[in-house]
Amino acid sequence: MRIVFMGTPDFAVPSLERIASEKQEFDIALVVTGSDKPRRRKNAQEEPTPVKKAALRLGLPVYETDDPSGPELAAAVAAARPDVIVVAAFRILPPAVYTLAPKGAFNLHASLLPAFRGAAPINWAIIRGEKETGVTTFFLQEKVDTGNMILMEKIPVGADDNASTLAEKLSLAGAGLVLETLRRIAGGRVALQRQDDRFASRAPKLTRENTRIRWNSAAVELCDFIRGLAMKPAAWTTLGGRTLKIYRAQPCAGPLPSEPSGPGGVLIHEGQFFVGAADGWIRLELLQFEGKKMMEASEFLRGFRPEEYLTPLVLS
Repeated sequence: MRIVFMGTPDFAVPSLERIASEKQEFDIALVVTGSDKPRRRKNAQEEPTPVKKAALRLGLPVYETDDPSGPELAAAVAAARPDVIVVAAFRILPPAVYTLAPKGAFNLHASLLPAFRGAAPINWAIIRGEKETGVTTFFLQEKVDTGNMILMEKIPVGADDNASTLAEKLSLAGAGLVLETLRRIAGGRVALQRQDDRFASRAPKLTRENTRIRWNSAAVELCDFIRGLAMKPAAWTTLGGRTLKIYRAQPCAGPLPSEPSGPGGVLIHEGQFFVGAADGWIRLELLQFEGKKMMEASEFLRGFRPEEYLTPLVLS
């Protein structure tokens, strides 16, 4: 069965590798991914996407595009003559592209649909305090993330998981699900399930605004928010007008010498960095001040001079 595979980030790489490992069953005729561009802030050199790197290593043909709606992509996919199109963390495709495969086009989505439809399902599942998430394959249709589901696998969200660790777990589970989905399509054994819109929730794109910490939330909610955005793009706040990114924090259950002065109020006590939430303190553990490297809070505090800031110290 001929496959066109579409994906860009690390999340999609295990799926590409699993399909490529089954050469007797599947022939990857084309890999579609984003174009080379600078991918690290301090490096202006253009770099290939993780999927392109994997495809070249596997000896697969690659087509790069940042405009899936243009006629060029449709022409390239048609020339590859796919039986099935597999999509994993790629852009929104127009019908002119995803209808080109006679056996259909399906997407690997990092949630238990219809929950967390949208661009950032892994992040929002943690932010919302979910204890379980998963991966779903579904056939594409015009309305994003609403197509009929093929297969689903549940994955627990660990108390110590952040968006990066959970993405790795889901990408590996997703690779197996993609392979089984292809086998069921090839064997004509697909049993579709419609999504129930009553249980739908959204996972919107992460922006500068919606990744800012709101300190008037409960301590547990703040810590879920922080780990749901770690390690990238990272939850952020400001101190003295400078951006402070926070990558790891924990609610503080033990007694402290004072109560929070209010949400965002800072307490430095016994070499630890505490911040007031709506219902108590949280302890910051891993952070990065604007212009500085990421560091443990204990290391950060060794070079921190509270007298350089307004008193009382407040994160905002």
